[in-house]
Amino acid sequence: MRALLRCALGNVAAPFCSRPLVKNAPVTQAVTPSPQPRNTMHYETEARGQPNSPSYRIYFKTFEGKYISPFHDIPLFAETDQDNGVPPKKTKLDARGALFNMIVEVPRWSNAKMEIATKESLNPIKQDVKKGTLRYVANVFPHKGYIWNYGALPQTWEDPSHTDKDTNCCGDNDPIDVCEIGSQVCFPGQVIQVKVLGILAMIDEGETDWKVIAINADDPDAPNLNNIDDVRRSRPGHLEATVDWFRKYKLPDGKPENHFAFNGQFKDKGFAIEIIQSTHEHWKALVQKHSDAGEIECKNISVCESPFKCSPDEARDVVQSAPAFKNALPISAEVDKWHFL
Repeated sequence: MRALLRCALGNVAAPFCSRPLVKNAPVTQAVTPSPQPRNTMHYETEARGQPNSPSYRIYFKTFEGKYISPFHDIPLFAETDQDNGVPPKKTKLDARGALFNMIVEVPRWSNAKMEIATKESLNPIKQDVKKGTLRYVANVFPHKGYIWNYGALPQTWEDPSHTDKDTNCCGDNDPIDVCEIGSQVCFPGQVIQVKVLGILAMIDEGETDWKVIAINADDPDAPNLNNIDDVRRSRPGHLEATVDWFRKYKLPDGKPENHFAFNGQFKDKGFAIEIIQSTHEHWKALVQKHSDAGEIECKNISVCESPFKCSPDEARDVVQSAPAFKNALPISAEVDKWHFL
């Protein structure tokens, strides 16, 4: 068993400069792609290219207009703000009680497999493409699309050269995944603050693919959900449905079932925090060039000791070189097909 993490927030972020710059802003609850900037808590998003096509990208920027990487420039730990933008007087020092920033990639009940483009400069959100075709997850009865808001924790990385001592598998080369179980349906690119509740260890084609279970800190149920046992007690069947979803979602594509470490049992909040901290340390090594980045793009504007740090002008040039926004293409009716397995 891993040693329990006891780490001050200040120490976690010490070598890095990234911080949210302004207080929380109202969030628009629309899912339809838009060329207009959207408020995503401390950040805005800007759409480029054509939705429902391989060219579509969602870029991130601060309210000051500086383009950033959601992977590298948005901090892992969330900072709560007081009214009028006054910084909080005291930050929670124990990571077990901290809130985390989550980047929403896929809204609940939708099918497009949107993801942070780790191999592209500034790491915009895009729709995954397989053999030249946009990827959509199948509807495996009784589920419609993703059954939670799905996304990732910034400043984390599942190192493919690191073999986990519990799963005996290496990392999947991505930020750590999050299933947010709150009642709000989010939109791609939204940045929310979440409470971590537990974690599931999925083994995907021989790689460790952790799935953090979390809830939006603003959700009405958040005060009552503090650990994975609270989810099991108050939402009967939800965790079982999560395992079933991950086990079967690739079957309609002709792939085998996914497997899980720990016999498919969820680990508790303390264990989840340890995994998050480990992937955060791997990310630090990545952006400081202490680990082999391979094809991972590490351009950022705020990580202090990173050799990949660039100027705001360079970041702006990356976005402006992307195709201009166009109206969305239609989606095939095949996306709504049910699969009974």
